[in-house]
Amino acid sequence: MILAENRYGKQRVRVLKVFRSPDRHAVRELTVSCFLHGDFAAPHLGPDNSPVVPTDTVKNTIHILARDLLGENSEAFALQLADHFLVKYAHVTGVDVDLSERVWQRMEIGGQPHAHSFVERGQGTPTVSVQRTRDAVVITSGITGLLVMKTTESGFAGYPQCDFTTLPETDDRIMATSIDARWTHTLPETAGPAANTLVLEAIYRIYATTWSPSVQRTLFQMGEAALEAVPGLSSIAMKLPNKHYLPLDLSRFGRPHEGDIFLPTDEPHGQIEAVIRRG
Repeated sequence: MILAENRYGKQRVRVLKVFRSPDRHAVRELTVSCFLHGDFAAPHLGPDNSPVVPTDTVKNTIHILARDLLGENSEAFALQLADHFLVKYAHVTGVDVDLSERVWQRMEIGGQPHAHSFVERGQGTPTVSVQRTRDAVVITSGITGLLVMKTTESGFAGYPQCDFTTLPETDDRIMATSIDARWTHTLPETAGPAANTLVLEAIYRIYATTWSPSVQRTLFQMGEAALEAVPGLSSIAMKLPNKHYLPLDLSRFGRPHEGDIFLPTDEPHGQIEAVIRRG
């Protein structure tokens, strides 16, 4: 038997950082996972733990570097965390860092943003992934669970039908999905909040303003627009589950359907996935 692959680390390390100024506070809340690659055969094949950096040390490192280095740029922090382990431990050959953020926005009290009170922003969960070796780095930013809906400008027709088909063709339907998207940066220095904002703006614009003949077409157009908006991206991977809103037939109660009442359901759901890269 041989040890084919291995990595280890600490998962779901949570940290909240408060940025304090005399008249206003700001906050960042992250959940971080950090895995180490290297020559860790000895503890797998025998009692020698000398190569193993304790996962408790990994956790402490995340907390300490968050205190010292975390700012507005999650991509930069993930890269700094990966670099720390490569510099400090010569036998570590690679580091994988994944983080997600709970986003807090200021409460408005009397129409004014409050200095130190916050409410969770329910607009998806930002993510960052860094795969770092001594020779290369890949930074992928993204968002998960970004729930969007439009009530028209969407249809689905022209598909193959057989004796098992019950879905009616339509040129006017509700289109709703929970967007999971991950975009890969070609240059570390261009990764960060500015690029991510441009990606989301492009996704929103296509979704809201473009007629959708299918989820597949809209997915490709959103990915295409994101790559056009940010030249520093090499690819974007997207997953779009259908969140179905089914017309409710209330005609037996003397109330015909007029495009106004629907049954929300998301199980089972269609799942559309694709990766768009530059040609």
